[in-house]
Amino acid sequence: MSGRLAGKSALITGAARGIGKAFAQAYVREGARVAIADIDLAATERAAAEIGDRAHAVRLDVTDQGSIDAAVAAVEERAGGIDILINNAALFDLAPIVEINRASYDRLFAVNVAGTLFTLQAVARSMIARGQGGKIVNMASQAGRRGEALVAVYCATKAAVISLTQSAGRDLIKHRINVNAIAPGVVDGEHWDHVDALFAKYESRPLGEKKRLVGEAVPYGRMGTAQDLVGMAIFLASSDADYVVAQTYNVDGGNWMS
Repeated sequence: MSGRLAGKSALITGAARGIGKAFAQAYVREGARVAIADIDLAATERAAAEIGDRAHAVRLDVTDQGSIDAAVAAVEERAGGIDILINNAALFDLAPIVEINRASYDRLFAVNVAGTLFTLQAVARSMIARGQGGKIVNMASQAGRRGEALVAVYCATKAAVISLTQSAGRDLIKHRINVNAIAPGVVDGEHWDHVDALFAKYESRPLGEKKRLVGEAVPYGRMGTAQDLVGMAIFLASSDADYVVAQTYNVDGGNWMS
């Protein structure tokens, strides 16, 4: 099969729906074989069946090291190794500073930061042992570029993802493993319906108003979609990005400039 990712094996976390699923579909179109990993195995199996025989489902809980190691081993056995990792699994929550609780804090850091780090570590070890390099793409956010009054913990987790990308990128490039990240802005979909509901609660807004306002505020003129992120995800996984190291790319319709 021809394509920019022909012959490559990819593992994408949080890929049963939304952005991760869109990336999986795009990678298959570009010639890759894709392991769709998610904690929800039934949804993962449905997504893999929908995408076709070049995708397969893997259950993965990024908060459980045994689950991470088992998923990596399963992909190694099936595909012969992992060429590309996308760390997409993430959670969102918000609250005023005086209402943040430890359970929410621990949950977000366990998935967004520790999950990213230790999945990256397991895949990097696999790539190093194989000796053929690889590409690792972490999902950051415009929230990692600045603080937001109601979103302190999520912002902190995504700032940590940007920092981890820089450190891992500098460390792993000697093995020809490129680590980079994508920082989306506001991306429409199931995730933002949840975000909108939280803002409605804390800002006393009707449902849908926050989503409309943030979409209107994007310089491009609308919220992003998962498809708006696909081009960058393909680029960073391809040989075109061989000399790109430890960078975080904003794909946000002009919301943030850095």
